[in-house]
Amino acid sequence: MHKIVRTAVAASLALAFAAHAIGAPANPAGVVQEAPLRAHLATLSSDAFEGRGTGQRGGELTVVYLENQALAAGLQPANGSSYRQSVKIAGVKAQPQDSSVALAAGGKPLPLAFAKDWVWAPGDAKPVHAMDAELVFVGYGIQAPEEGGWDDYKGLDVKGKLLVMLVNDPAPTAAEPNRFNGRGLTYYGRWTYKFEEAARHGAAGVLLIHTDASASYGWSVVQNSWTAERFQLADADLGTGMQGWMTEAAARSLFAAAGQDLDKLRTAAEDKSFKPVVLNARVQGETKAAVRTLEQFNVAGIVPGTDPKLKDEVVIYSAHWDHLGKQGDSGTDGNDNIFNGAVDNASGSAGLLAMAQQAVLHPARRSQMFLWVAAEEQGLLGSAAYAARPLWPLNKTAAALNLDSLNFVAAATDIGVQGSERSDLGAMAATTAKAMRLSVAPARPDLGGGYFRSDHFSFAKAGVPAFSIEGGHTWVKDKEANDAKRKAYGPRYHQVGDEYDPHWDLLGMVQQAQFTLNLGRMIADAPKMPGWKAGDQFGKVKR
Repeated sequence: MHKIVRTAVAASLALAFAAHAIGAPANPAGVVQEAPLRAHLATLSSDAFEGRGTGQRGGELTVVYLENQALAAGLQPANGSSYRQSVKIAGVKAQPQDSSVALAAGGKPLPLAFAKDWVWAPGDAKPVHAMDAELVFVGYGIQAPEEGGWDDYKGLDVKGKLLVMLVNDPAPTAAEPNRFNGRGLTYYGRWTYKFEEAARHGAAGVLLIHTDASASYGWSVVQNSWTAERFQLADADLGTGMQGWMTEAAARSLFAAAGQDLDKLRTAAEDKSFKPVVLNARVQGETKAAVRTLEQFNVAGIVPGTDPKLKDEVVIYSAHWDHLGKQGDSGTDGNDNIFNGAVDNASGSAGLLAMAQQAVLHPARRSQMFLWVAAEEQGLLGSAAYAARPLWPLNKTAAALNLDSLNFVAAATDIGVQGSERSDLGAMAATTAKAMRLSVAPARPDLGGGYFRSDHFSFAKAGVPAFSIEGGHTWVKDKEANDAKRKAYGPRYHQVGDEYDPHWDLLGMVQQAQFTLNLGRMIADAPKMPGWKAGDQFGKVKR
């Protein structure tokens, strides 16, 4: 036993010295230690926590663990005397077998099979909806004044209509190579925006037309998600009565039966002169869904600032604690049914705990909050709930730095800061990287809309400069082996195989956490809070 302890201590010291060598010099923020990070990672991703599922026993155990560790680290409760913030969630599961809803086009029934041809669920968490609505094709379903007055609704009253939309956003052209961020996806291209915009217009529902290219994933991903229970904030703005997707083949059948050419309308939708097209089609019948409500919790702790004035402002470090939990029975054959989520995102949660230990010992001028949010895998619900009811005023929140899936491969010579260029955080991140002798990973087109799919975006939507810190890709050594190691993770993503390996070299995780803490410290000690770059679509909170 003593030998094991001595070996662990020696390894920890070696890693600490190595961290200095690769870019974590002693600094006022403190030095993130590998040993506690590894211990928290191994614990949170163990079978004992059952994959930290939303609404499951493992999720409850995780919240207890995090609040106890926050207390042990010396963080002060962020919600009065409690580390917990309640997140009320509605669970919704479509019941197509009990529903009678159907589409008709050209006056004739259009037979569509649930899951095979289309999927749907209520967006307002109501168990029953009587549907009788005309269908309208609204192109990409976008209203973007800053894009030359782009408006796919063109003043048409779509209240009570079922809207059919394209996924993604309009492609760049030779004349306008940068419209809608060029090759990169904007928030207008995300299906979440399309549902939100339809609700703002009073639509009865939305059906998105799926293609592998426009969605960036196959129909099976849609099937798996929409045939299972889905979650939404119980007290958020209500969505439409029907939200769903249909296959391209189903859409072609619909448009042809309605006397329209889908390809021609797609082409028309690429121009801002497009006007919505009323289809000779209706949705009629009744939809039914099983609905339940549950309570989950964000966990938040504070390191108070030292400056008499600046301590009223805060820097937030966030990570989501949830994963996919247990699904089905393990069976007598021993098949694994626990989605442990070691990388996604026990790593980020463990990183925050290790960072908090140092922040408590080295407070900054501004206050610092360590925030573990719930239900990210269900649509950023925990962070959205926080942004809607913040524990610290948003106009006094300097920045939100998010960690989601840390670098489990090895130490890198670069760090990923994509998204920071939207605000003053970009220059601060570059300065932090240089001080750590790291290069900033080259920017790349955000084809999949990654900026809009992690918890920092809930803060960005609310006006707080925010982004997620990503691990590097250029390894200090063993390039081929480490490239292969990183590539091998792909098939394990969101699968039962995302498990902790005690042989992992966690130097990359320590490096990523150290960069985040160093950047946060720079923000926390700066004379003024960072702001958004001119022309950015976020930054709506008056600061």
